[in-house]
Amino acid sequence: MHISFAQQVLQLPVSVILPLRPITPRITASRRYARIAISIREIGIIEPLAVTKANERGHRMLLDGHLRLHALKEQSAETAPCIEADDDEAFTYNKRVNRLATVQEHYMISRAIERGVPPKMIAAALGMDEKLVHRRRNLLDGIAPEVVEILKEKSVNAEIFDVLRKMKPHKQFSAVELMASMNNFTASYAKAILAATRQDDLAKPDRAKKVAGVTPEQMARMERELETLNHDFRVREATFGDDVLQLVLASRYLQRLIENRNVAGYLEAKHADIIAEFRTIVSASTLDSAV
Repeated sequence: MHISFAQQVLQLPVSVILPLRPITPRITASRRYARIAISIREIGIIEPLAVTKANERGHRMLLDGHLRLHALKEQSAETAPCIEADDDEAFTYNKRVNRLATVQEHYMISRAIERGVPPKMIAAALGMDEKLVHRRRNLLDGIAPEVVEILKEKSVNAEIFDVLRKMKPHKQFSAVELMASMNNFTASYAKAILAATRQDDLAKPDRAKKVAGVTPEQMARMERELETLNHDFRVREATFGDDVLQLVLASRYLQRLIENRNVAGYLEAKHADIIAEFRTIVSASTLDSAV
């Protein structure tokens, strides 16, 4: 199942948001609910509610955030910040909510602190250590704007930013481009790229590069391999669009060819291996599978 969300935060009237389950007195008497209610009153909503698209009456089903919505109603709030699900999968949604992007969380924490909310209170509201709140506030210090643009809508390990900060801006950008091309935003992959980064591309090139579990000889070999990989990636990237277009056009031609009974009959009788390859190309070379 694929569920994704629009990244724009919408301010929606509380009255149009329909919860999918009731909030019982037992829930409202819990310590967890009390903590959420206090944090909303003192800080506001840090993580937007997740809702479906509006129906014909303008109503939206609530996918995630039932306690937050109830607290807002108790506090007579008129609107709530929400993110809209691209797919209407309310009844099979369960716990597959895409949480707030890491960069967006940074912005929200920063705004809360700028409004005078104590970091200790934010930490209690988010269920994290106060030191982590300070780290999230300073998440983008030393990070290139181009990198922020790529990562702004992704939920990634915050440790990635600590790794990127050890590289010069242009290297940060190429590292994140590589991570995006592989769809791999793990901290371990970021550290592997750091280990393969040339000394001159480090933010502090005068300091020896140290990566746990990797010897200087291994790092030198990784540097050479990464440089080759980056070169090959650029070459492929330059021709990728044209290659995909030609592949799709060629597959459409082959599809029409083998749909002709006379042609298909001849090839099956005389060149069974060729028509088998044609069918493989037709079945595999859609634009989505090529990408």
